[in-house]
Amino acid sequence: MRRSKPLAVVAGAALFALAACGGSSDTPTSGESRTQQAADTEIAKNADMKGPAPDIEGATAGGTITVFLPGDPGPNDLDPTNGWSVTGNSIQQALTSRSLTQYYRDPDTGKMILVPDLATDLGTPNDDFTEWTFTIRDDATWQTGEPITAEEVAWGICRSMDSDTFPSGPGTEYSQTYFYGAGKYNGPYTEKDNDTCDKWGGVSVSGQDVTIKMAKPFPDMDYWGAFMAMGPAPLGKASTPPDYGQNILSNGPYMVESFRPSEELTLVKNPQWDPASDPARHQYADKWVFKFDQDQNKVDQIMLSGNTESQAAVAIGIGSSNYERANSELGDRLVQNAEQCVSFLSPDYTKITDINVRKALAYAYPYQDVWLASGEIPGVTRVPANGIMPPGMAGKKDFYADGEQFTYQPEKSKELLAEAGYEDKPYPITMVYYEVDPLAVAAQKQLEKGFEEGGFDVKSIPVQVSPYDIWLDPDNKINKTLNLRGVNWCSDWPSALTMIPPLVKTGATYNTSQFSEPSVDKEIADIPLMPLEDQAAAWGDLDETINKEYFPIIPTAFRNSLFVFGEQVGNPSGDSSIGAPNYKGLYVSQ
Repeated sequence: MRRSKPLAVVAGAALFALAACGGSSDTPTSGESRTQQAADTEIAKNADMKGPAPDIEGATAGGTITVFLPGDPGPNDLDPTNGWSVTGNSIQQALTSRSLTQYYRDPDTGKMILVPDLATDLGTPNDDFTEWTFTIRDDATWQTGEPITAEEVAWGICRSMDSDTFPSGPGTEYSQTYFYGAGKYNGPYTEKDNDTCDKWGGVSVSGQDVTIKMAKPFPDMDYWGAFMAMGPAPLGKASTPPDYGQNILSNGPYMVESFRPSEELTLVKNPQWDPASDPARHQYADKWVFKFDQDQNKVDQIMLSGNTESQAAVAIGIGSSNYERANSELGDRLVQNAEQCVSFLSPDYTKITDINVRKALAYAYPYQDVWLASGEIPGVTRVPANGIMPPGMAGKKDFYADGEQFTYQPEKSKELLAEAGYEDKPYPITMVYYEVDPLAVAAQKQLEKGFEEGGFDVKSIPVQVSPYDIWLDPDNKINKTLNLRGVNWCSDWPSALTMIPPLVKTGATYNTSQFSEPSVDKEIADIPLMPLEDQAAAWGDLDETINKEYFPIIPTAFRNSLFVFGEQVGNPSGDSSIGAPNYKGLYVSQ
């Protein structure tokens, strides 16, 4: 799952968690935040959990929660089938858009648990995991009061097969890999299959049962079921894209009052949501206001002021210059949340063909300077990375692509460029950066300085849209000129299946390096067919092979996130399954 925030991607600054941080700490030491939550290396399951969700101790109803998202433009649209960003999915899956399964945060341990959502349990597979059946509950409704039907769930699942209509959606990776007809059936809009999906045959409905056929064994279907792409869509023209993405129907505790992409999303209570139908969500606040693309320094001042504007607010981050103050003043309202995420620079594999040039980029990247300029805290929100798989993930191996951890060594970068035949003139790099965010601009300046000292000549192109809009469009004129891109990536569930294939498989949507090697593609296809107990180690071996033999993408860091909660925001906590605040459990103290 990609992270929306382009700041870290453009500057190459990182995103993922200190998996070693465990539990919580009441007494902070220098460089630590007050509340630390370790990334979940495994997620427990409870197929029997029923609604309503257990009450949060001390929770009160009412009030408005405002969420500031510095440097993050948010989702371009709200169509559940198109959602594959941490920002959009964390908001919608918690508040507006239900799916087959979901996550519940255990208030005692802080751990996330996979539980039912629109399905009555976590699904029933056949013996070889090539068919899954989910029974849809009969007491969930749309915001109109109309019941959600099994046919609408099947239609939503069918929509996820349409990679042409939803090229950046998660179905491009999972539905079009694991569902029956993968690579042959192109989805209802591309196939002009109306709202029936008769041409597909990959999903069937019998009463309240929805059965999905697989193209290959898929034991992780219950995890994939937690994505809102595995939820319902209104039948017929009511869900026709792109219009539906600007005017979705809610089936969660909140519904959309207004949405201005890159600016603001306002949610209000959905009176038709029945808490008895939902094992994990709450409806405490009257309203949510999400403010995108905010200035980090201004947000810091609001959250540290203690004034009225900060009282019922949440900020997705704190700037490095204000971290020590926040750490000493905010106590448990400064929450360190770990995620299984990694940030990468992506040299274009079709243009930068010499591995020594790619390694030179890794040595020329000024890690500490970029992190500080982009408002990150080295050692707290940014940690050096060594591969595609994050720490704590099953099968993760300790290795270094060049025999040592990449650090800023411009002279070594020049040596590698000389070996590649670029001793006499700088190697040209063309990339974009997000000029809307001042921290992204500052980070880009540090990146340019480091690269140039390392023997590169950098052409930086300012853009006012998310760089993902450039990188993911093969027809974009600017994209065609680039030879360095990036991506921030988080695991969709705790398996390298959700890390390695989406980033390096030939033709994968978020393979922004354009990497393509048949031997790697073969391993990616073969590992999921191995016995379950052998897969994690095989993914770890492949991670090492990719980095040592090809080094197609440069892992710049693992990340922790820091969330700031106002004094009146109750139950300040994070959701480690997605790397966001625990929106399902927040309330305004009255």
